[in-house]
Amino acid sequence: MDDNQGKSNDKKLTTSSADGSVSEEAVVQELLKKYDKESQVRNFDSKSKLGLLISAIAISFSLFHLWVAGFGTIEAIKLRSIHLTFVMVLIFLLYPARKKGMKGKPGILDWAMIVLSIVAGLYMVFANEQLAMRGGLPITRDYIMGALGIFVVFEAGRRALGKELPILGLIFLIYAYLGQHIPGSFGHSGFSLKRIIAHMYVGSEGIFGVALGVSATFIFLFILFGAFLGETGMAKLINDSSMALAGTSPGGPAKVSVVASGIMGTISGSAVANVATTGAFTIPLMKGIGYKPHFAAAVEAVASTGGQFMPPIMGAAAFIMAEFLNIPYKDIMIAALIPAFLYYLAVFTMVHLEARKTGLEGVPRDKLPVMKIVLKERGHLILPLIAIVYLLVKGVTPTYAAFYGIMVAVGASFLRKSTRMSWRGFLMALEMGAKGSIGVAIATAVVGFIVGVSSLTSLGITLGDNILALAHGYLFPTLILTMITAIILGMGMPTTAVYIVGATIAAPALLKLGVTPLAAHLFVFYFGNISNVTPPVALAAFTGAGIAGASPSKVGWTAARLAAAGFLIPYIWIYSPALIAQGSLGEILLALVTATVGVVSLACAVQGYMIINTNIFQRLLLFIAAFGLIKPGLFTDTLGISVLVIVFLWQSYTRKSLKTEGVSV
Repeated sequence: MDDNQGKSNDKKLTTSSADGSVSEEAVVQELLKKYDKESQVRNFDSKSKLGLLISAIAISFSLFHLWVAGFGTIEAIKLRSIHLTFVMVLIFLLYPARKKGMKGKPGILDWAMIVLSIVAGLYMVFANEQLAMRGGLPITRDYIMGALGIFVVFEAGRRALGKELPILGLIFLIYAYLGQHIPGSFGHSGFSLKRIIAHMYVGSEGIFGVALGVSATFIFLFILFGAFLGETGMAKLINDSSMALAGTSPGGPAKVSVVASGIMGTISGSAVANVATTGAFTIPLMKGIGYKPHFAAAVEAVASTGGQFMPPIMGAAAFIMAEFLNIPYKDIMIAALIPAFLYYLAVFTMVHLEARKTGLEGVPRDKLPVMKIVLKERGHLILPLIAIVYLLVKGVTPTYAAFYGIMVAVGASFLRKSTRMSWRGFLMALEMGAKGSIGVAIATAVVGFIVGVSSLTSLGITLGDNILALAHGYLFPTLILTMITAIILGMGMPTTAVYIVGATIAAPALLKLGVTPLAAHLFVFYFGNISNVTPPVALAAFTGAGIAGASPSKVGWTAARLAAAGFLIPYIWIYSPALIAQGSLGEILLALVTATVGVVSLACAVQGYMIINTNIFQRLLLFIAAFGLIKPGLFTDTLGISVLVIVFLWQSYTRKSLKTEGVSV
């Protein structure tokens, strides 16, 4: 993207309208449609017949899942089939076949695709018993329905996600069919079209595999939970309390962005959407106190991206990880806690150092919310999050935890008149929750092709062997290749899809080198998320640039610098699993303390500032201290502390000397 052109286009977002201003909601929606493929939907009147039909389908979708989670019992394959059918119907109603159809209504082709989606999607609901009676052996009708199902899933994925993931899925299917013509270790005997269709549609390792199953249970309900929190006014509580806590400190609005975006990100699960919503509030505040536009946008992008690996509610891929590894979700949550803390500590420290280095102040106290009043008016809205955490820690399944969290959210809203959820608000939450699940759901269905081919052909093992061969069997080069794979995949695919593909084709190589499954899968998961702020394609950063009116590439590179800890920490827990809570309590606490000091050192090194501006040699020493402290171990910790103390004393002496000479520092 040309920077000047991007800057010009993004500035249009803040130009005056007829009444002299553009609403925040309009800015958010325009940015989402520009950078988030899942938000590029048809424009229609919500009160029209079509609008009412879509609302009714979405609300029915949510009510169905609430019924299943709280009261109903249904076979897994039937639940997944109904889930996918709802998703595809909504996609063909909301997403046009081409961009120029954004303003139009669904045409004959769209309605035809809806009919095909219903037929192919619900076929397994009615044919499942017959298939079981045949011992799982498909007949001609099954193959026809399977071919139809594969076609509509690909088209729905193309409309809702873009072409990248469907093309990758198609390449995998072609690979399964033409295996006998592929030379070398990647070659195989090849499979017939019937075998491929049966594996992808009739079996439980393709479209209707584990990934879609997690979408139909855990993920949907947590997205719905986030929609209910949003309808109760949780966002205002987060913003106001963050402003009250950090607003007066140097560079206060940037610290507010870090805190608020981290909390909102753990609920929304989408880095781009989080930047667009919270960034519309925080970026202008940061610019208002003197932060440069590109820095303000980068702070918001990095903070929003971290929300996807911030417990207790992480990105959708975390629930799929728990299912892949066959471990309780609370284990994923606990493992991610220290890395998330270190990530946000590094960003928070860099924001503080930038403010001190440039002499920025906070917002005057009289212009900020009062914490006591904020908690009195909206503090009760935190009860659903407390309930979720309690239930997950107690070992309740994520499905039940999310269901009861929704019930608590509705009940808690009635504790104050100002937050009381109306009947309209209740229906709106049901509708928005269903619509918010579309992207993740169809991504898990399309990724089913990749997972299915990998299980059918043993491609995952082959790719793992080739990655090991390319790295000559050494762990560190293998980690580098895995990181690059995840980041490249993240340039064109949703985070959930990136994790599933990475876990299928890259994680096996790490497992063969003795890395624990949890550490390997978290490694892939983290870098799939970090791709949101990794140039050249950094969608979260580009969204922030649109709000700030800054150069997209400049924001991207600044965001990558601020996310430095996110690029380093995953390597450390591979070599020292104490950072992901693996080991004795003493080892974990020591790793936490030393890594905390280490990321502060890293922040000082990246920003070139500690007590005063650093020189090149001091900056190099701070990097050495950071690497030594973040990696647990007696020698590295001693080295890191010693070097850090040397730099601190050196800077203190220099600062004192400058003050003696009358130089302002």
